[in-house]
Amino acid sequence: MKRVALLFPGQGSQKVGMGRDFYDNDSLAKELVEAASDRLKIDFTRLLFTENDDLAKTAYTQPAILLVSLIAKELFDKAGAHYEGVYALGHSLGEFSALCAAEALDTIDGVELVHNRGKFMQQAAEGAHGGMMVVMGLSDEVVEDICSKARSEGKQVWPANYNSDGQIVVAGIKGDLQAMESVFKEAGAKRALLLNMSVASHCPLMQKAVEPLQEYLERFIQDSFAMPVVSNVTAKPYSTKGEAIELLAQQLIKPVLYKHSIKNIEGDVDIFIEFGEGGVLKGLNRRITKKTTLSVSDMKSLEAALAALEE
Repeated sequence: MKRVALLFPGQGSQKVGMGRDFYDNDSLAKELVEAASDRLKIDFTRLLFTENDDLAKTAYTQPAILLVSLIAKELFDKAGAHYEGVYALGHSLGEFSALCAAEALDTIDGVELVHNRGKFMQQAAEGAHGGMMVVMGLSDEVVEDICSKARSEGKQVWPANYNSDGQIVVAGIKGDLQAMESVFKEAGAKRALLLNMSVASHCPLMQKAVEPLQEYLERFIQDSFAMPVVSNVTAKPYSTKGEAIELLAQQLIKPVLYKHSIKNIEGDVDIFIEFGEGGVLKGLNRRITKKTTLSVSDMKSLEAALAALEE
């Protein structure tokens, strides 16, 4: 039986139509969509499957991504997948999906939790004029030094996502990020591109969201884990409610150590499987590890992943 790490994507992986193949082909997918709609009084069939403006709004994006990711995982298990789940981890928002996969958070509770997380983040972002920028082609140390120097000059910019070697996302005040574009390029960056985001995630600009999120974490997270969850903050596994509350609150204001997480656990894993739309983490993993990463985003890729487990 293969030792599997379950992976879950974060914000940015969403697109209209995600999860439709699952919904059209399995009653369990329909039940989960209906349960999420009933809990939040949001029509998830409209949110997921029709053109709309809400899917781009943080408070709606987050529950939509979590729901589709967990439908993919539930259907994978329902189809009789044989594997040993040794770790669950996600990128940013994906860590909440990982908690659901580890049975430390009920799926529909998770939908409500991240809907509110998105609200708290949007509220913290109001008036801050925050943004995020992807920087490619520079080492971690160079980006860290540039950001540190910029902060000493009064700018508000921080490394936010350590995605893979040579790819870091920086968060901060949008005007400060725009001013940094030429600095990164002069240092040798192949690209320094401002992302289409109004929230500066994983940096101190999210401080106002920490306390209200902690209250929801206390309410919903259970103190029993079917497998360890790897923290974005420490890149190390945890398996208690107390650790989850502390680390997920800190995750709002601390960088996502994604590549460190993969490197820390790859020796214990035979294969990685990403559940949800986009295959973003599969793409990152190609640059981080030699271990295979599969992506389950529809019925066809689900069947392919089942077959790969039996090889």
